Amino acid sequence: MPKQGHIIIRGIVQGVGFRPFVYARAIAHGIRGSVCNTGSEVQIDAWGDNFDDFLSDLRKGPPLSTIDSVEVHPLSGDSPKSFHILKSHDGVRTGLIPPDIATCPDCIKDIFTPNGRYEGYFATSCVNCGPRYSIIKTLPYDRERTAMDEFPPCGDCSEEYSDPFSRRHHAQTIACQICGPELVLHSGTGAVIKEQSPIKRTAQLLDQGSIIAIRGIGGFHIACTGDMARTLKERLGRTEQPFAIMARKEWILDNTSISPDEEKILQSEISPIVVLDKKDPNALDNVSNLHTIGCMVPYTGLHHLLFSYLSAPYLIMTSANAPGYPMITTLAEALSKLSRITDYYLTHTRDIMNRCDDSVIRKGHIIRLSRGYAPKRTKIDLGNTAILGTGPELNATVTLYTQGFCITSPHIGNVRNPGTYAYLKETTSCLCNLMQPDIKIIAHDLHPQFLSTRYAKELSDETGALLVPVQHHEAHIAASCQKECIGIAIDGVGYGTDGTIWGGEIFQGSAPHYSRVGHLMPVLMPGGDLATIWPERMLYGILPDEQTHQLLLSRGWKEQDLSILEKQVSKRFNTAVTSSTGRILDAAAALLGICRKKTYDGEPAMKLESAAYGASPETWEIPLTRIGTAEVLDTPSLLKQARDRFMSDPKDSQNIQQIAASIQYNLARGIGVIACNAAASAGLQTIALSGGVAYNEMIRNTIRETVHKNGYQLCTNHDMPLGDGCISFGQCVYAGKKEIL
Repeated sequence: MPKQGHIIIRGIVQGVGFRPFVYARAIAHGIRGSVCNTGSEVQIDAWGDNFDDFLSDLRKGPPLSTIDSVEVHPLSGDSPKSFHILKSHDGVRTGLIPPDIATCPDCIKDIFTPNGRYEGYFATSCVNCGPRYSIIKTLPYDRERTAMDEFPPCGDCSEEYSDPFSRRHHAQTIACQICGPELVLHSGTGAVIKEQSPIKRTAQLLDQGSIIAIRGIGGFHIACTGDMARTLKERLGRTEQPFAIMARKEWILDNTSISPDEEKILQSEISPIVVLDKKDPNALDNVSNLHTIGCMVPYTGLHHLLFSYLSAPYLIMTSANAPGYPMITTLAEALSKLSRITDYYLTHTRDIMNRCDDSVIRKGHIIRLSRGYAPKRTKIDLGNTAILGTGPELNATVTLYTQGFCITSPHIGNVRNPGTYAYLKETTSCLCNLMQPDIKIIAHDLHPQFLSTRYAKELSDETGALLVPVQHHEAHIAASCQKECIGIAIDGVGYGTDGTIWGGEIFQGSAPHYSRVGHLMPVLMPGGDLATIWPERMLYGILPDEQTHQLLLSRGWKEQDLSILEKQVSKRFNTAVTSSTGRILDAAAALLGICRKKTYDGEPAMKLESAAYGASPETWEIPLTRIGTAEVLDTPSLLKQARDRFMSDPKDSQNIQQIAASIQYNLARGIGVIACNAAASAGLQTIALSGGVAYNEMIRNTIRETVHKNGYQLCTNHDMPLGDGCISFGQCVYAGKKEIL
C-alpha cells in the first residue's frame, strides 16, 4: 500500500540546493508529488511505496543546509503521476539564506577544464557554492530576488538549470561567459582598459609592481605583491598595521606553523583569514611585524584564475576600506576613496546587495564574524517576543531574535564613524527585510552616548518597542554562557554601572542577574582617550612616581609636559578611571619600550604578545586585595614588579622578552585565581571567558590552566567572537531572559 504525507522541513534551507536535493531523492525512490520553497521552509507533498526511505534520506539534507525540524502531516487527495519542483511562494519567514560560500572543488575543476563551458569564467558556481547573502534582495531565495536578476540565463544555462541530474539544477547563481557578469579592468582614472583577459592582465600588472583594487564577493580588496607592501603601507598611512595575505596552500604550509585543525579551516567552504604563527617569527616583517600572519587561500573563481597567471608566491589582500569603516562596494566609491592608493581597478558587473568583509579566525576562535559565517544563526529559546540587539560601538554587529533563533549580522565596524553608523542602520534594515519580525524589545549598550544606543532609542520612538539597557561586560558573559557561572570579561573598554570604564571584570550569576564579585584595581587614565593612543601616559597613571618620571625623561619627554601629566594625575583633572585589562597591557608595552604610540586598534597589546613569543615566564607574587565585596587584583603592584625587573637591565632584549611574558602570565594567573575563588564561594563549576584580551594566546591558556588546575571548567565561545562582535547576541540573550523571567 503506497504511503503518503505532507512534509515540512525548517532550518537553513534557502540557497543550499534543497529543492534539487529533494527532487533527486524523489526520483531515486520513485516518489510522486512536489516540492516548494516558502521562504522559511521547504514543503513536500509525497506519495510512494518507498516513502519511509525517502523521508530518511531527506533528513540528511544537502551539504550546506542545516535542518532544525522535519514534520510529517497527513496528506489527502490523489497521487500525481510524477514529481515536480513548484514555483516559490512567500510565507512566514523564520529561515535564513546561508552565508557566501567559497567556490567548490567541482566548479574550480570546471574553470580549468579546457574547452569546457565554464573554462576561464570567474563567476562559475553551483548549488554548493558561490555568493548568497551578498546578492540577496529578499526571500524566498530565487534568481529574480537577487542581483542575478540582471543576467537572464542563456539557453545552455537554462538547460542545465532544468536538468535534475546536474549539480546546477535550480542553482540561482548559474551563469557563464555568454550570459553572466563580466570582468572589467579600469585605469587609475576609471577609464576602461580593453583586454581579452582582464584577469591575466591584472596578474601581469601585479607582478610588475602595481597596486590594484579588486572587487570581490562582498566588496573591494587592495592587492599587491609582497615587494610592494611597504609602499602600500605608506600610501595608506598605516606603516605598522599587519596585512593579511592570500597564497596557495603549499606556500602557507611551508612558511607557517599551521596545525591540522587550522589547515582544515583554511581550506573549508568558509575559507576565512586564519591568523597563523610564522615558522620564523621575524620573517615577512614587511607584511607583519608580529610573530603571526593572517593567511587565506583563493576562495573565488576570480582568485583561482588570478593565481594561475601570477608569478608572485603570495599577494597582500587587505580590505580597501579604512579600519572600522564599511567595505567599499562600487567602482564610483572606490575611485573616490582610493585614487591616491591604487593604480588600477578590477571590477565586475554584478551588484553587491549586502557588503561583507573576510572573516578572521585565530586558534579556533572567531575574531571577525563575516563572510562564510554570517549571517550567523543560533538556535536559542528566548520566548516568543522578537528582540533586536544594536550592539556596542566598536567592532559592532547587530542581532535579531525571532521564532527561536538569533540571527547575527556580519561585522559592521566602528559606528562612531558616520559611514559605519549608516551601515549599522542598513544592516538592521536588511535583516528585518529578510526576516520581517515584529520587534517588541530593543536591547542596547548601557553607555548613553554610543550611537548604537541612540539608534536603539530612535527605533523605539518609531515602533514603541521596549528599551533594555545591557552593561557591556554582562553582555559578554551572556553571549558566552547561558547558565549560572562565574564570568570573566577582559577587554579594553566598557561603560560600568558605576560610571567608570570597566574591562577586567569577574561576575557571578546568569542573565539577567549578575553581581560583580571581582575586578582589576581601578587606575587612572590621564587625558582619557589620549592614554589609549600614548601608552606612556597610561604607565604614569598607574605608577605616578619619581622612577616613572625619570624613565619618561630618558625617553625624550620634556619636564613641562611631565609637569602637566603629574598635575592631571594628582588633581584628577581630565582623567578617567578604569579597571581595563587592555590598559594594563598597554602600560606594560610602554614600560618595555615595545610600543610608545598606538597606530591601530590593539597594537600595544599585540606587540607585547609578540615580544614575549617563545619566552618562559617567571612566577611572580599575585597581589590580591578587596574593595567592598569584590576581590581585586592589585595591578599597580604587578606592574611595579615588572618595572623593577626591567630597570635592572633595560637594554637586554632577553630580559625584555621574559618580562613581557611574565607580566601577561601573572596578570592572567591573578584573574584566574579570583575567578576560582569566586567559584568556590558560590559552589559553581563553570567559569566563562570572553572579551578581546582573551584572543591573547598566553593569557587565555594561562587562565585555562589556572581554572583546570583548581578543578573547574572553562567555557569559551567558539561560535561567536570573543571580542565585541558577540555583544549584540549577548544583549538579545540578556533581554530575552529578562522578558521570560
